[in-house]
Amino acid sequence: MNRVLSIEQLRAGRCVPMKNRSPMSSAHIDEQIHVLPIWARRGEVLERDYEFTDFARAIAFVNAVADVAGQENHHPEMLVGHGRVRVHYSTREIGGISINDFICAAKIDARYEP
Repeated sequence: MNRVLSIEQLRAGRCVPMKNRSPMSSAHIDEQIHVLPIWARRGEVLERDYEFTDFARAIAFVNAVADVAGQENHHPEMLVGHGRVRVHYSTREIGGISINDFICAAKIDARYEP
């Protein structure tokens, strides 16, 4: 059985290279996602929508996500609209979801200010 990390462990964690590793199992993803209940699994992607009062706040959040992505060298896909940002995390080098996706999701949740 794979270990489920707490929100504190995720936020303190660091992304690691995933080359030659396997994606997380469906069962492990389903267990781990309970730590980040607003996130959803869509196939091989973790996804969350963030709502903001205006476009400027949405862009400020995009910049905060970019900061986390740069620090962790793990980059999401984002869709930006008026007052909304959708974030997708998936680990391309392994073709699925990894613990890196959960680490970054937890870190950007900590920076969310609607």
